[in-house]
Amino acid sequence: MAKKQFKAESKRLLDLMVNSIYTHKEIFLRELISNASDAEDKLAYKALTDDQVPVDRSQLKITIVPNKELRTLTVSDNGVGMSKEDLESNLGTIARSGSFQFKQDLAQGEKPEDIDVIGQFGVGFYSAFMVADHVSVLSKAYGSDQAFLWQSDGADGYTITECEKDAPGTDVIMHIKANEDGEDYDQYLETYKLQELIKKYSDYIRYPIVMEVDDYRQKPKPEDAGEDYKPEWETVKEWKTINSMVPLWQRPKAQVTAEEYNNFYKEKFMDWQDPLAVIHTSAEGAVTYKAMLYIPSKAPYDFYTREYEKGLQLYSSGVLIMDKCADLLPDHFRFVRGVVDSADFSLNISREVLQHNRQLTVIAKALEKKIKGELVKIQKEEPEKYETFWSAFGNQIKYGVVADYGTHKEMLQDLLLFWSSKEGKNTTLQAYKDRMPEDQPYYYYACGESVDKIAKLPQVERILDKGYEILYCTEDVDDFVMQALGEIDGKKFMSATAEDALPQTEEEKKASEEKAEAGKPVLEAVKEALGDKVKEVRISKILKSGAVCLSADGPVSLEMERYMRKLEGGEHMTAQRVLELNADSAPYAALKKAVEAGDKETVEKYAKLLYGQALLLAELPLEDPAEYAQLVCSLMV
Repeated sequence: MAKKQFKAESKRLLDLMVNSIYTHKEIFLRELISNASDAEDKLAYKALTDDQVPVDRSQLKITIVPNKELRTLTVSDNGVGMSKEDLESNLGTIARSGSFQFKQDLAQGEKPEDIDVIGQFGVGFYSAFMVADHVSVLSKAYGSDQAFLWQSDGADGYTITECEKDAPGTDVIMHIKANEDGEDYDQYLETYKLQELIKKYSDYIRYPIVMEVDDYRQKPKPEDAGEDYKPEWETVKEWKTINSMVPLWQRPKAQVTAEEYNNFYKEKFMDWQDPLAVIHTSAEGAVTYKAMLYIPSKAPYDFYTREYEKGLQLYSSGVLIMDKCADLLPDHFRFVRGVVDSADFSLNISREVLQHNRQLTVIAKALEKKIKGELVKIQKEEPEKYETFWSAFGNQIKYGVVADYGTHKEMLQDLLLFWSSKEGKNTTLQAYKDRMPEDQPYYYYACGESVDKIAKLPQVERILDKGYEILYCTEDVDDFVMQALGEIDGKKFMSATAEDALPQTEEEKKASEEKAEAGKPVLEAVKEALGDKVKEVRISKILKSGAVCLSADGPVSLEMERYMRKLEGGEHMTAQRVLELNADSAPYAALKKAVEAGDKETVEKYAKLLYGQALLLAELPLEDPAEYAQLVCSLMV
């Protein structure tokens, strides 16, 4: 029989489909199973709408048969089947979809909720040519007495001949290519590989996907076996349903146990620990979807690295479209794992990515609110569990506050925790605000390496003595977080180490000015001794009992300098340092005495000692540790 040509610029189009449209060759099995599922759906629809179609829906299935000897892989269904005209129009015309036409026909009437065909572009079938050099389609339409065989080697055309087939349905028989150019085509004849692909891409197809697999059984014990008989095992072939069929997220929440949620998470996302929380949600309206999201109890080992990929698994009608759809999660919630399933996605021709993201944007916004709501609920109702979450992902929330110039700060500020000087434990900003005295002018915070070190900073003494609470910030990102937050309800965040952290009365201002004027000779002498090490030396307004501290003048804070020192190339970003002296302290009195006596050597020694102390208190490195050690030892002589 003469070959017929495809009704399109077939060679170019088929070559494009085989080599360009699909990213991974293994997708072919997903496409053929999806087509088979559509065929089952169409027959099921006939049975629902026509009493003359006595179809037992429980008998509908998809069968996978590999044959290593013949190098064939067969995907069979017992669905609606195709007539000769269907084969001509659906397989003879590239990019014409019978399923799409079926959807269009359904749109004219009332579509049952449980009928949801997948195909829409009519190109999925041709993905078979990525792995096969010859494809045969044996099909018999439901209600017809005649079957037909469609055959093609690819772009050169196809033939259709009459043939025999016992029951309605379709068999797609692929002759798998020989291995070439580093491509392993043999794997598509291996049972284990086919099971892997079915579980990965088609686990939630609603019909059983069956395949004959090896099963290991114990042989029956012989009647004459003695006491020393050892059990023997044998390999037998057994037909097995490979796919799960009903996704966990499609079941009502009341019908899913905690164990089922946890097992799904651990198996699907390769975690050995139970998740911290699960969010099982759905929505109907402009975009209809179901989602099952998990908050892990610990961060993956690579979570804070560039290699970590965020994203949720994206399904369309139970078929895996993307393994990690990054657009469904904002960066600040990148730790969330889970699945989203919707039939409303506008997919591209390969069904591997979305054509546009309007639906994604709607779903992503809804999921973001759900995730935040769940975290707030845990924070209020299960504070110990929230502490576990915070230990794992607190920094990610903080990075989210800082990112995009603080765009997300209002979304995330309720989730933040900081150590409270008053409570001796982590606190939320809302709880801090609720405890705040009426006369407290700011949200106070102080940054340092640890809670103990911050509590001993001389600058915080005056704030604590006022009875004001300080948020102790021990992470590198914290200073940036506070600056990004700026203020809440009109009340600003203020570093406890800032000169104007406590507003001064007129009397206090006058006293400070008098001390500064009286101390000019001392300040000038210390500045001369330290040179360019400091921008300025001043009488401190923020010290109470401490003798000395370091502050910064300009846009770069000491906290920023500490952070930048940890980054490659960041050591050159330094703050403009200001040495602050307590005019009421004993060391200042000794320094003043040396200045008045004109003892420059002693003044220089004292100045360097005080500057070294200030560096240590600010958790900055000493410029010359050996010199500092000698200065300290010289005091003991």
